[in-house]
Amino acid sequence: MLLSVRKIIKEFPIQRGLLGTPTAFLKAVNDISFEVETGEVVGVVGESGCGKSTLGKCIVGLQDLTEGQIFWNDQELKLLQKEQKRALRREFQMVFQNPFSSLNPRQKIKDLLLEPLEVHQLLAVSERLAFVKELLTQVGLTAADLEKYPHEFSGGQRQRIGIARALACQPQMLVLDEPVSSLDVSVQASILNLLAKLNRDKKIGYLFISHDLQVVGYISHRVLVMYLGRVVEEGTVEQVLQKPKHPYTQVLLKASMGFSVALKGEPSNPVNAPKGCPFAARCLHVEDRCLTEKQELQEVENRWRVACWKWHKI
Repeated sequence: MLLSVRKIIKEFPIQRGLLGTPTAFLKAVNDISFEVETGEVVGVVGESGCGKSTLGKCIVGLQDLTEGQIFWNDQELKLLQKEQKRALRREFQMVFQNPFSSLNPRQKIKDLLLEPLEVHQLLAVSERLAFVKELLTQVGLTAADLEKYPHEFSGGQRQRIGIARALACQPQMLVLDEPVSSLDVSVQASILNLLAKLNRDKKIGYLFISHDLQVVGYISHRVLVMYLGRVVEEGTVEQVLQKPKHPYTQVLLKASMGFSVALKGEPSNPVNAPKGCPFAARCLHVEDRCLTEKQELQEVENRWRVACWKWHKI
């Protein structure tokens, strides 16, 4: 298994007492487990604030876990020594949401792409320039672009450069955090097609994070639906997009198709998260135990899981 995430939790202190001791926490990621196989694209979808970006940052090590385990090729990351972690770091890279802030404006594209090779001591020095030229060609740019600066490119071109920089380390997996959300629709399509081609050609696994269920459905093999820090449904694209079982997934799908969706109540407070279903305050199918009992993900079919008591009735 390429990546195995087991019951991870990430909390942020949001209030402290007189002595600086945390007294209140925001649980951004709440008891999440999933796996990514070699060459598999797993989409993570949910509305803003559901914890999906924090999940991605925990996986690549930009955020420390509060609890839980992350295994990379059967090695638990937190048990590795510093040098071992550094060696593994090149095997999973992150592409960030905003292509306008994720590239150093003072560096030429050549330097941006050569830097990962130098840091990780990849390839002979004499081979590196030819390699980055080939990288730019793979993402739809040209060798002439190596001498330019980030401000000379459009948003879509900058995101292609960001993808090329992530690929420079020759990773086995990319964590893509809303990689097309800040781009125009026509540019989104070209970036998605590029990512799909790279996945087919290089067999790179993706954790593709987005608020747009249609975008996730286009690029992914499997989908995790998150709400208030928890996974409420997990399955293949066909299962989740064609036969969603969780009420929140159904609402998300209708909204992505342009339908008006009526919900009752207000979203639950993420600081004082409910003991039961995180969606209970807005759900039209709620019953008493939804408010007080935590719903574990239940198996519907092989690798299709839903956190709802009434999934078979709605």
